[in-house]
Amino acid sequence: MKLGTILVHLDYSEHCAARVGIAATLARQHGSHLIGLVPTGLYDGVIPAEAIAGKDTDFIAASADFLRVRAEGIAHTFRKLIEGAPSISSEVRLVDQPSVDAVVLHGRTSDLVIVGQSQPGDTDTTTARDLPEQVVLHAGRPVLVLPRAKCARELGKNVLVAWDGSREAAIALRDALPLLSKAASVALVSWRAGAAPVDDSDLRIPQILAWLRRHGIEAKAVQHVASEGLADALLSHAAREHAGLVVMGGYGHTRIRELVLGSVTRGIFERMDVPILMAH
Repeated sequence: MKLGTILVHLDYSEHCAARVGIAATLARQHGSHLIGLVPTGLYDGVIPAEAIAGKDTDFIAASADFLRVRAEGIAHTFRKLIEGAPSISSEVRLVDQPSVDAVVLHGRTSDLVIVGQSQPGDTDTTTARDLPEQVVLHAGRPVLVLPRAKCARELGKNVLVAWDGSREAAIALRDALPLLSKAASVALVSWRAGAAPVDDSDLRIPQILAWLRRHGIEAKAVQHVASEGLADALLSHAAREHAGLVVMGGYGHTRIRELVLGSVTRGIFERMDVPILMAH
């Protein structure tokens, strides 16, 4: 598998420039075409206060003009950031679709989608608050979610793979192969509750390690007893091992237009402080 196309979601948040920097680094490493996607926010149903702060009584037209001008500014910033990396093939797309729809639909023609962690209470952006979750569940592509906190660790140098033998974990591991191939170390980590012996044959650890080896990836497998919630256990272990990337399956579904996430997935989205490559 090759990362021929990487799509990065662009918005007005303060973390967007760092997101572009990581996307550009990955594009350079993998020889990828980089797409910067800018949903204007016109159909997201949120109008920034400054869009209607003037005396113009045509609020709809004023807000539409404001959002388009702001989107063009975001696109311009993306182009300026990429100018410093002339070896990267890139383009920027401005779209009037709702943010979630735009990232999902354009993401389906990419090999990797990069988004930022949701920012509760942020009034400076029209981005949907559950965009990462929705993209993971609907894009059909691996999604790299970057945390609000600065990524101090080197992305992808030490990779932790959360492995439970499930379909979602298998898909995430397959989708992560291009990144794993460039990692200095890969650890396949599984957890069990309590200290009692359990039948872990379903994990197929020897077989999955052999499969990785045939892809040129040497990995080690470790198992831990979870004395806390699995989301907290995973993030704590990632911090202890100085992991720059966590790979995991995304668990959840939609029910009557309501997003229903698994408890571990929801906990990771809320408390993540390390980049997460997630697939569903």
